[in-house]
Amino acid sequence: MNIVSKVFCRTFQGCFHLALPVLPYREPKVYTSVSDIIKILKENKFESVLIVTDTGLRCSGSTAALENLLEKNKIRFAVYDKTNANPTVRNVEEARKIYIDRKCECLIAFGGGSPIDCAKAVGARVAYPKKTLNQLKGLLKVRRKLPTLIAVPTTAGTGSEVTVTAVITDSEKKHKYTMNNFTMIPSYAVLDPEVLYTLPPHLTATTGMDALTHAVEAYIGGSTSKETRKLCMQAVKLIFDNIEKAYKDGRNYEARKNMLNAAYKAGISFSKSYVGYIHAVAHSLGGQYNVPHGLANSVIMPVVLEEYGKSAHKKLHHLGVAAGAACINDSHEEGAKKFIKAIHELNRSLNIPGTIKGIKKEDIPQMAKHAANEANPLYPVPKLMNAKELEKFYYKVADWR
Repeated sequence: MNIVSKVFCRTFQGCFHLALPVLPYREPKVYTSVSDIIKILKENKFESVLIVTDTGLRCSGSTAALENLLEKNKIRFAVYDKTNANPTVRNVEEARKIYIDRKCECLIAFGGGSPIDCAKAVGARVAYPKKTLNQLKGLLKVRRKLPTLIAVPTTAGTGSEVTVTAVITDSEKKHKYTMNNFTMIPSYAVLDPEVLYTLPPHLTATTGMDALTHAVEAYIGGSTSKETRKLCMQAVKLIFDNIEKAYKDGRNYEARKNMLNAAYKAGISFSKSYVGYIHAVAHSLGGQYNVPHGLANSVIMPVVLEEYGKSAHKKLHHLGVAAGAACINDSHEEGAKKFIKAIHELNRSLNIPGTIKGIKKEDIPQMAKHAANEANPLYPVPKLMNAKELEKFYYKVADWR
């Protein structure tokens, strides 16, 4: 990246960092059981709600307890269960139509990051009926108050239940984009470990590594605060201590609870301190090939961290100590390398592949441009890179490399 671009990016990031203490960030009110949703609805006098979920969860019976509770308490509800793994503009518009037609007053997102992001975008479109999602993408475009959103995460990974962000895919353009504003933080988050009992091992693994990516990128970036650094360290320790337990025994209540807490802490952290090139590259792969976000982050993370080199050694060493992978007396370079090695080993123990299938050479320049446009100048990464420099990551994770 040329010097002019670097100066612009760092100046932009510096301004946001200075503004961090006065930004209107808030946290959702947290509950720990799905049964608490009835209390929330009655306190707010909501009589009709829309549940946004996906087909797999609905067919597996995961939403049955919630639906039964609503029926028992005579609360009218509709269900949109067609959310894609990477929620699309079409998903949002279909769900919004149901919300309007059924005169709903509240949204309940039941699922991983995809249904929660879809529900956030539905809320944005309800608030802005005359604007398209494309007009609402980007930073601080969604300023009106959204319908009340209750987020029930069924994965411990995305942190979407506490973040300012929704990630939406434009299927026609094969491109993912983000919508970011404080109005998009859910009003309530229901962190119920029992909801995660049926989460398959491979999703436990990749969504958990997604949470680790949030904590790592938020910590090593240049827009941290004392609060976010502390939360990142706590999240990293919780993940390294619990992800394999949850992977091996899905009904381990403590492990599931700790992973939910880790994802929540990491979600707060990256909402305030942002992410980096790992996420930008992962989003481009999701937009182009529908690669699941957690999987993409898991594979890309160690590759990008290695590329950052000495610009991230000190902070990666700190995280390595928190993870139990490095010693405090290690040099920063040695500690960073031990932490990156621990991430590689954790991926292997969770049976996460080291490459991503289906990447085409001819698509790489365009994906790199999308990644660069997303990351620069907003993400306060340790080492700035332009689109051409980002292309190397696609080659490194391709299964034909």
